[in-house]
Amino acid sequence: MNPSEHIDQLIAKLTDWRGKTLAGIRNSFLGADREIIEEWKWMGSPVWSRDGMIAVANAHKEKVKLTFMHGAHLADPDKLFNAGLGGNAWRAIDFLEGDKVNAPALKNLVRAAVDHNQTKLKKKAPAKKKAPAGAGAKARKSKKA
Repeated sequence: MNPSEHIDQLIAKLTDWRGKTLAGIRNSFLGADREIIEEWKWMGSPVWSRDGMIAVANAHKEKVKLTFMHGAHLADPDKLFNAGLGGNAWRAIDFLEGDKVNAPALKNLVRAAVDHNQTKLKKKAPAKKKAPAGAGAKARKSKKA
């Protein structure tokens, strides 16, 4: 099975509120950016990535936990993060029974995470070599001669 099929199977297996919540989370991720990739890691965890890991979801008995890998670096104007607030990197959203997925706010958070990943990639990209000073002028003079 591919990762998306694993996630489909997990959602179908969770016949209570957790399955519906996980489906809402998934829809928000996939609706936020068409280039997000679904992955299946750690023997049963849905993961969403684009230019690096964005978040992982886990269905527990009493909650669905959505953990953003770089949540501490993301603006959260809608105050979605409610767990893992003391860490240096990760932040999480714990969905409890009766909680609704705020799709517009979650999509904004996902887009911010994608932007963060892309900014990190740009910083890691090797710097382009600059031509030595005056090299352009020398090349122009030789063409004229």
